[in-house]
Amino acid sequence: MKRIVVLISGTGSNMQAIQQACEDGKVAGKVVAVISNKASAKGLEKAAAKGIDTEVLSHKEFDSREAYDAELKTLIDSYQPDLVVLAGFMRILTGEFTRHYEGRMFNIHPSLLPKYKGVNTHQRALDAGDTEHGVSVHFVTEELDGGPVALQAKVPIFEGDTVEDIQARVHEQEHRIYPLVVNWFCQDRLKLEGGRVTLDGEVLGAQGYAAD
Repeated sequence: MKRIVVLISGTGSNMQAIQQACEDGKVAGKVVAVISNKASAKGLEKAAAKGIDTEVLSHKEFDSREAYDAELKTLIDSYQPDLVVLAGFMRILTGEFTRHYEGRMFNIHPSLLPKYKGVNTHQRALDAGDTEHGVSVHFVTEELDGGPVALQAKVPIFEGDTVEDIQARVHEQEHRIYPLVVNWFCQDRLKLEGGRVTLDGEVLGAQGYAAD
């Protein structure tokens, strides 16, 4: 059973989805710790209520991004994780940090990458007049929101939609696909090899796994 450390900055809804999937036997892993850069993160309370170890490491206590990431790496590694999951962790990570966890760290991003890297993705999709939006789970690399995609889910954008409407649809899909990808990894089915994502030994396309 794989050991999973989850990093959060807020409510931790994706962390909850993954933890619940582990508890239900749908993920061949266990969330062993939840770490946040914010003591106010509501997800910490939810994790503690499930008996999961929680840690707060505030970035405000460090003079540089490099110093913070070095200490964060030490803290994460103290839990001996097989996988590190970013679930709303609102930090840009240094190259040294991402290289240390290459091939064993995921992020979830609310767009159909490579479209709309960065923030305010729902508003940007609306402003562009898109009829389709979505969410991507990808391996983390040094390029912000640029790591190889494992899986995407699409949602429609209807006339008159607000950012909140789109966000609700995206969140629903996030909570479905993130545990699925984590389980593929925990079952040793999903790997990052030579910069390419493979599932059951088959190289996936730029948008990750795709099937009807």
